[in-house]
Amino acid sequence: MFRIESAKAHCDVPCGIYDPIVAQIAALSVIRMIDLMIDLEKSDNLEYINTISRHISVKESEAEKVKHEIRIIWGDFIKPPHIEKYPQIHSIVHNIMMLGSANRQSISKDKACELLEEVNKFAEIFWQIKGVSTKKVNANYLPNKEIVIPV
Repeated sequence: MFRIESAKAHCDVPCGIYDPIVAQIAALSVIRMIDLMIDLEKSDNLEYINTISRHISVKESEAEKVKHEIRIIWGDFIKPPHIEKYPQIHSIVHNIMMLGSANRQSISKDKACELLEEVNKFAEIFWQIKGVSTKKVNANYLPNKEIVIPV
């Protein structure tokens, strides 16, 4: 019907819609779930078991979301010239992958905060590549941790 003989694309989606904010929010969610778990009064009743199970489930899915979102940007957007200019990008991504897994395996606020720090480093480089200035602000919601955003 259309008689298209060939089509070409350089990535899955237009590069303009990539944004590390999803990974940053997911990392904040990991911290928040850990805070909520720490604040729960331990009990054997079903209400506690239900609540802690839900917090764990969200913490694990958000940690995996961090990994997924960073992998997409790293794999689809980051190109050899970016790697030449920012050679630390590979180690930052590797750290994010390792910390994402560590946060699924345990309840460590320190590890959760490290995850957010690495995601922020990645975000800073991402926006530099796009030629956009950034600033650090505290998120407007709990856990009120610092994130890197475009100006």
